[in-house]
Amino acid sequence: MWKRWALLVPLALAGAAWFYLIILPWPVLLRWREPGRTSLMELRLDQARERDEPFELRREWVPLDRLSPNLRRAVILAEDGNFFEHRGIDWEALGEELNYRGDEDFSFLDPSDVAALARALDYYRSNREKIRGRSTITQQVAKNLYFGPERSLLRKLDEFVVAKRLEWFLPKDRILEIYLNVAEFGPGIFGAEAAARHYFGRSATSLSRGQAAALAATLPHPLTSNPRTRPAEMRWRQQRILGRMGGGGR
Repeated sequence: MWKRWALLVPLALAGAAWFYLIILPWPVLLRWREPGRTSLMELRLDQARERDEPFELRREWVPLDRLSPNLRRAVILAEDGNFFEHRGIDWEALGEELNYRGDEDFSFLDPSDVAALARALDYYRSNREKIRGRSTITQQVAKNLYFGPERSLLRKLDEFVVAKRLEWFLPKDRILEIYLNVAEFGPGIFGAEAAARHYFGRSATSLSRGQAAALAATLPHPLTSNPRTRPAEMRWRQQRILGRMGGGGR
């Protein structure tokens, strides 16, 4: 009897894990089709309804080749400098964030690697509030499209899985195009085109270096620090981004 349970329990757990992975989103059609309302957009609409506040959702899709090269460069430098090198997850950056001390070639068969992973997870639990997560652009696309801003280990695992799928099915330029068109830039403002017109009165096609850096600097805290709300904090990040771009503020 016990031998049967010893066999059935692992099989049931493995089956549940496979089922869970299968039902997570498979973003195959995004290779050709624009996404509709994202999970984050729906969340903001629900929040406005709960507060009984007016809410206008502003967004306009613009192909990547029509977006300012300044904006593309500023966002990559600000959000994910290794975007074109990694395959969805920047393990090196994440390891630094979580104080991981295992080998670069991780293996569950290596007890020292498993122990290092356990210590990193414990570090995450103890320092959750101050950990940024080092999310790649691909992970942020997964989060915005399907999951919203909830923070938990399970949600992060979901994000990892879907980020890998995005990298399987979509080229890098398509992932960047989706990100720049669905990212939140302020209350009700989604996508670079809506943000450029709202903050600067011009299309995202013609953003200057300074304006592109300002939008990139808005991404970490779009609701509380943008070119119109507490702009001093945004400007500090903007200057850092301009420094990485190697140019002045224009």
